[in-house]
Amino acid sequence: MSVTDARPAVPAKAMVLAAGLGTRMRPITEHTPKCLVSVGGRTLLDRALDRVAEAGVPAAVVNVHHFADQVRAHLEGRTQPAITLSDESGELLETGGGIVKALPLLGDDPFFVLNSDCIVLNGVRPALLNLVDAWDAGRMDALLLLARSVTAHGYDGLGDFFMDIEGRIRRREENEVAPYIYSGVMLVHPRLFDGAPAGAFSLNVLFNRAIESGRLFGLSHDGEWYHVGTPQAIEDTERQLLLGEDSTASDQ
Repeated sequence: MSVTDARPAVPAKAMVLAAGLGTRMRPITEHTPKCLVSVGGRTLLDRALDRVAEAGVPAAVVNVHHFADQVRAHLEGRTQPAITLSDESGELLETGGGIVKALPLLGDDPFFVLNSDCIVLNGVRPALLNLVDAWDAGRMDALLLLARSVTAHGYDGLGDFFMDIEGRIRRREENEVAPYIYSGVMLVHPRLFDGAPAGAFSLNVLFNRAIESGRLFGLSHDGEWYHVGTPQAIEDTERQLLLGEDSTASDQ
Protein backbone atom coordinates (compact mmCIF):
# COMPACT_ATOMS: atom_id res chain seq x y z
CA MET A 1 0.00 0.00 0.00
CA SER A 2 1.36 3.42 -0.91
CA VAL A 3 1.65 6.26 1.57
CA THR A 4 -1.15 8.15 -0.18
CA ASP A 5 -3.47 5.13 0.13
CA ALA A 6 -2.84 4.61 3.85
CA ARG A 7 -5.80 5.20 6.16
CA PRO A 8 -5.51 7.81 8.92
CA ALA A 9 -4.31 6.41 12.22
CA VAL A 10 -6.99 5.25 14.64
CA PRO A 11 -6.79 7.18 17.93
CA ALA A 12 -5.06 5.35 20.74
CA LYS A 13 -7.69 6.24 23.34
CA ALA A 14 -11.39 6.77 23.86
CA MET A 15 -13.48 8.05 26.74
CA VAL A 16 -16.84 6.56 27.66
CA LEU A 17 -19.06 8.79 29.77
CA ALA A 18 -20.65 6.57 32.41
CA ALA A 19 -20.96 8.70 35.54
CA GLY A 20 -24.52 10.01 35.21
CA LEU A 21 -27.19 9.53 37.88
CA GLY A 22 -29.80 8.31 35.40
CA THR A 23 -32.67 10.02 37.21
CA ARG A 24 -35.11 9.39 34.35
CA MET A 25 -34.28 5.70 34.55
CA ARG A 26 -35.60 5.35 38.11
CA PRO A 27 -36.49 3.08 39.86
CA ILE A 28 -33.86 0.93 38.10
CA THR A 29 -31.07 3.36 38.91
CA GLU A 30 -31.91 3.36 42.60
CA HIS A 31 -29.82 0.18 42.81
CA THR A 32 -27.97 -0.03 39.48
CA PRO A 33 -25.89 2.60 37.66
CA LYS A 34 -27.46 3.59 34.36
CA CYS A 35 -24.44 2.45 32.37
CA LEU A 36 -24.93 -1.11 33.67
CA VAL A 37 -28.56 -1.32 32.59
CA SER A 38 -28.91 -4.30 30.26
CA VAL A 39 -30.53 -3.87 26.86
CA GLY A 40 -30.92 -6.94 24.70
CA GLY A 41 -28.70 -8.98 27.02
CA ARG A 42 -25.76 -6.55 27.07
CA THR A 43 -25.08 -3.55 29.28
CA LEU A 44 -25.08 -0.06 27.79
CA LEU A 45 -21.47 0.37 28.93
CA ASP A 46 -20.32 -2.83 27.24
CA ARG A 47 -22.09 -1.87 24.03
CA ALA A 48 -20.13 1.41 23.96
CA LEU A 49 -16.86 -0.35 24.74
CA ASP A 50 -17.60 -2.90 22.01
CA ARG A 51 -17.65 -0.02 19.50
CA VAL A 52 -14.28 1.13 20.83
CA ALA A 53 -12.72 -2.33 20.65
CA GLU A 54 -13.95 -3.16 17.14
CA ALA A 55 -12.42 0.09 15.82
CA GLY A 56 -9.03 -1.06 17.07
CA VAL A 57 -8.71 1.50 19.87
CA PRO A 58 -6.47 -0.15 22.47
CA ALA A 59 -7.40 1.85 25.58
CA ALA A 60 -10.42 3.59 27.09
CA VAL A 61 -11.08 5.84 30.05
CA VAL A 62 -14.43 5.36 31.82
CA ASN A 63 -15.60 7.97 34.31
CA VAL A 64 -17.55 6.76 37.34
CA HIS A 65 -19.69 8.38 40.03
CA HIS A 66 -23.08 6.73 40.65
CA PHE A 67 -22.51 3.26 42.21
CA ALA A 68 -18.87 3.51 41.16
CA ASP A 69 -17.96 0.25 42.91
CA GLN A 70 -20.43 -1.67 40.75
CA VAL A 71 -18.93 -0.24 37.57
CA ARG A 72 -15.41 -0.96 38.78
CA ALA A 73 -16.30 -4.57 39.59
CA HIS A 74 -18.07 -5.05 36.27
CA LEU A 75 -15.07 -3.87 34.28
CA GLU A 76 -12.49 -6.01 36.10
CA GLY A 77 -12.97 -8.84 33.65
CA ARG A 78 -12.76 -6.69 30.53
CA THR A 79 -9.46 -6.66 28.65
CA GLN A 80 -10.35 -5.08 25.29
CA PRO A 81 -10.01 -2.21 25.35
CA ALA A 82 -7.75 -1.77 28.37
CA ILE A 83 -9.72 0.26 30.93
CA THR A 84 -8.63 3.13 33.16
CA LEU A 85 -11.16 4.68 35.53
CA SER A 86 -11.59 8.40 36.12
CA ASP A 87 -13.16 8.62 39.57
CA GLU A 88 -15.73 11.37 40.05
CA SER A 89 -17.07 9.99 43.32
CA GLY A 90 -16.41 13.27 45.08
CA GLU A 91 -18.26 15.45 42.57
CA LEU A 92 -20.35 14.76 39.48
CA LEU A 93 -18.74 16.91 36.79
CA GLU A 94 -21.22 16.60 33.89
CA THR A 95 -20.06 15.85 30.37
CA GLY A 96 -17.58 18.69 29.92
CA GLY A 97 -16.07 18.67 33.40
CA GLY A 98 -15.75 14.90 33.35
CA ILE A 99 -13.63 14.97 30.22
CA VAL A 100 -11.48 17.83 31.54
CA LYS A 101 -10.73 15.81 34.68
CA ALA A 102 -9.74 12.83 32.53
CA LEU A 103 -7.52 14.77 30.08
CA PRO A 104 -4.26 13.72 31.82
CA LEU A 105 -5.30 10.11 31.13
CA LEU A 106 -6.19 10.78 27.50
CA GLY A 107 -3.00 12.37 26.23
CA ASP A 108 -2.26 15.07 23.68
CA ASP A 109 -3.73 13.46 20.55
CA PRO A 110 -7.33 13.28 19.28
CA PHE A 111 -9.55 10.76 21.05
CA PHE A 112 -13.08 9.38 20.83
CA VAL A 113 -15.87 10.24 23.26
CA LEU A 114 -18.96 8.03 23.61
CA ASN A 115 -22.02 8.48 25.81
CA SER A 116 -23.01 5.22 27.44
CA ASP A 117 -26.76 5.90 27.29
CA CYS A 118 -26.93 5.67 23.49
CA ILE A 119 -26.69 2.57 21.31
CA VAL A 120 -24.94 3.09 17.99
CA LEU A 121 -25.32 0.34 15.43
CA ASN A 122 -22.85 0.38 12.57
CA GLY A 123 -23.89 0.93 9.00
CA VAL A 124 -21.71 -0.25 6.13
CA ARG A 125 -18.59 -0.09 8.32
CA PRO A 126 -17.77 0.84 11.93
CA ALA A 127 -19.01 4.32 12.79
CA LEU A 128 -15.81 5.23 14.62
CA LEU A 129 -13.74 4.45 11.54
CA ASN A 130 -16.00 6.72 9.49
CA LEU A 131 -15.11 9.52 11.90
CA VAL A 132 -11.40 8.75 11.49
CA ASP A 133 -11.65 8.93 7.71
CA ALA A 134 -13.49 12.28 7.84
CA TRP A 135 -11.20 13.86 10.46
CA ASP A 136 -9.21 16.94 9.46
CA ALA A 137 -7.16 18.27 12.36
CA GLY A 138 -6.32 21.43 10.46
CA ARG A 139 -9.98 22.49 10.30
CA MET A 140 -11.63 20.68 13.21
CA ASP A 141 -11.61 20.83 16.97
CA ALA A 142 -14.37 18.22 17.15
CA LEU A 143 -16.22 16.00 14.69
CA LEU A 144 -19.64 14.87 15.92
CA LEU A 145 -21.42 11.77 14.70
CA LEU A 146 -24.92 13.01 13.88
CA ALA A 147 -28.06 10.89 13.74
CA ARG A 148 -31.03 11.89 11.62
CA SER A 149 -33.73 13.10 14.00
CA VAL A 150 -36.61 11.61 11.99
CA THR A 151 -35.22 8.07 12.16
CA ALA A 152 -33.60 8.16 15.62
CA HIS A 153 -35.16 5.65 18.01
CA GLY A 154 -36.26 7.02 21.38
CA TYR A 155 -36.11 10.64 20.25
CA ASP A 156 -39.07 12.96 19.68
CA GLY A 157 -37.51 16.44 19.83
CA LEU A 158 -36.96 19.16 17.26
CA GLY A 159 -33.35 18.28 16.43
CA ASP A 160 -30.04 19.86 17.40
CA PHE A 161 -28.08 20.85 14.32
CA PHE A 162 -28.02 21.87 10.69
CA MET A 163 -25.00 20.86 8.62
CA ASP A 164 -23.65 22.54 5.49
CA ILE A 165 -22.09 20.84 2.47
CA GLU A 166 -18.61 21.03 4.06
CA GLY A 167 -19.80 19.45 7.29
CA ARG A 168 -19.79 22.58 9.47
CA ILE A 169 -22.71 22.58 11.85
CA ARG A 170 -24.85 25.19 13.54
CA ARG A 171 -27.55 24.93 16.18
CA ARG A 172 -31.18 25.27 15.28
CA GLU A 173 -32.92 28.52 16.14
CA GLU A 174 -35.94 28.53 18.43
CA ASN A 175 -38.42 28.50 15.53
CA GLU A 176 -36.62 25.81 13.48
CA VAL A 177 -36.74 22.04 13.21
CA ALA A 178 -33.27 20.60 12.62
CA PRO A 179 -32.54 17.39 10.71
CA TYR A 180 -29.72 16.13 12.95
CA ILE A 181 -29.12 15.29 16.60
CA TYR A 182 -25.85 14.62 18.39
CA SER A 183 -25.48 10.86 18.67
CA GLY A 184 -23.28 11.01 21.77
CA VAL A 185 -20.21 9.95 19.76
CA MET A 186 -17.42 12.25 18.60
CA LEU A 187 -13.76 12.49 17.68
CA VAL A 188 -12.17 15.45 19.44
CA HIS A 189 -8.83 17.18 19.80
CA PRO A 190 -7.76 18.11 23.36
CA ARG A 191 -7.47 21.76 22.29
CA LEU A 192 -11.28 21.95 22.37
CA PHE A 193 -10.88 22.04 26.17
CA ASP A 194 -8.34 24.89 26.27
CA GLY A 195 -9.67 27.52 28.67
CA ALA A 196 -12.59 25.31 29.69
CA PRO A 197 -14.56 26.25 32.84
CA ALA A 198 -13.57 24.73 36.15
CA GLY A 199 -15.78 22.15 37.83
CA ALA A 200 -19.02 20.81 36.41
CA PHE A 201 -20.22 22.01 33.01
CA SER A 202 -21.87 20.73 29.86
CA LEU A 203 -20.03 19.96 26.63
CA ASN A 204 -22.51 22.29 24.96
CA VAL A 205 -20.49 25.23 26.30
CA LEU A 206 -17.50 24.13 24.24
CA PHE A 207 -19.61 23.11 21.26
CA ASN A 208 -21.03 26.62 21.07
CA ARG A 209 -17.56 28.13 21.23
CA ALA A 210 -16.34 25.84 18.45
CA ILE A 211 -19.36 26.73 16.30
CA GLU A 212 -18.51 30.41 16.64
CA SER A 213 -14.96 29.77 15.46
CA GLY A 214 -16.11 27.51 12.60
CA ARG A 215 -14.33 24.45 13.99
CA LEU A 216 -17.24 22.18 14.96
CA PHE A 217 -18.10 19.66 12.25
CA GLY A 218 -20.53 16.81 11.81
CA LEU A 219 -20.73 13.48 10.01
CA SER A 220 -24.07 11.85 9.21
CA HIS A 221 -24.37 8.37 10.75
CA ASP A 222 -25.35 5.66 8.26
CA GLY A 223 -26.56 3.12 10.81
CA GLU A 224 -29.29 2.97 13.43
CA TRP A 225 -29.21 4.93 16.67
CA TYR A 226 -31.12 4.44 19.91
CA HIS A 227 -31.44 6.66 22.95
CA VAL A 228 -32.13 4.67 26.11
CA GLY A 229 -33.19 7.17 28.75
CA THR A 230 -36.18 5.64 30.53
CA PRO A 231 -37.38 2.19 31.65
CA GLN A 232 -39.92 2.22 28.81
CA ALA A 233 -37.12 2.96 26.33
CA ILE A 234 -35.42 -0.30 27.35
CA GLU A 235 -38.44 -2.32 26.26
CA ASP A 236 -38.90 -0.27 23.08
CA THR A 237 -35.22 -0.58 22.16
CA GLU A 238 -35.13 -4.31 22.76
CA ARG A 239 -38.18 -4.75 20.54
CA GLN A 240 -36.61 -2.66 17.76
CA LEU A 241 -33.29 -4.50 18.04
CA LEU A 242 -35.12 -7.83 17.78
CA LEU A 243 -37.04 -6.65 14.73
CA GLY A 244 -33.77 -5.62 13.12
CA GLU A 245 -32.20 -9.00 13.82
CA ASP A 246 -35.25 -10.80 12.41
CA SER A 247 -35.13 -8.64 9.29
CA THR A 248 -31.43 -9.39 8.79
CA ALA A 249 -32.03 -13.12 9.22
CA SER A 250 -34.90 -13.12 6.70
CA ASP A 251 -32.69 -11.46 4.10
CA GLN A 252 -30.05 -14.19 4.28
